[in-house]
Amino acid sequence: MPIPDAPAPGSEKPRAPVIPSAPAAAPVATSAPVRPNGATQSTATSNSDEEEADRPKDASPWSIAFAVTSLVLLLLLGFFWGKIMDRDRSIQATKNRSEQIEAGAAARQGQLDEAKAISGRLQKQLDETKAEIFQLKAAQDKAKLGADLLQAQLDKARAGSTAFQTQMEEAKVASLKRQGEVEVAQAQTAVAQTQADKARSDLVGTQAQLAEARTLAADLQARLAKAETDIAQLKKTPVRK
Repeated sequence: MPIPDAPAPGSEKPRAPVIPSAPAAAPVATSAPVRPNGATQSTATSNSDEEEADRPKDASPWSIAFAVTSLVLLLLLGFFWGKIMDRDRSIQATKNRSEQIEAGAAARQGQLDEAKAISGRLQKQLDETKAEIFQLKAAQDKAKLGADLLQAQLDKARAGSTAFQTQMEEAKVASLKRQGEVEVAQAQTAVAQTQADKARSDLVGTQAQLAEARTLAADLQARLAKAETDIAQLKKTPVRK
């Protein structure tokens, strides 16, 4: 028996096959006409005779067996037809479910591919972020090293500044001390200048006196020379007796 085509998805459910009903059996006996109560027994006897007369003479057990077998076969055919239809419906439902599963699997595969692409991008961003973190860490270490060097230089500069401040204080004290000494020296210089001026005045007076003394000495020298000449002349002149 050919299997009917399965209905398309979304179509109406197939109708159950119409099982042909068994052929109606011929009436065995006809109803007897109603008779009065008084003749009941005689009527029953006559009815049985009429039924035997009306029963078809050609009905045999083979015909009855054939009819029963046909009915059983029809019932079995309807049963198996229902089973086949159930199987077709089950196959179609399984096919629909399989198509849905395939569609869901395709959608999930697309989602998985998209998730893989997103994961790749995230991994790339993570690698870039790690590289930036390493660079920032290296820059931080370098900056920390530079800060340590600057701190050492600052400490050194502070120490130098403190030493320079101490030297400035000492220089200030020495300057004040020297300022006093300068003032004393200036006073001494003023006194020495006064003494020098006085010495110059005395020197000028002494030089005048020296010039005068030299003049007097020259005059005396001239007089002495004249005196010596006069003495010499006197010695040359004979003394009169």
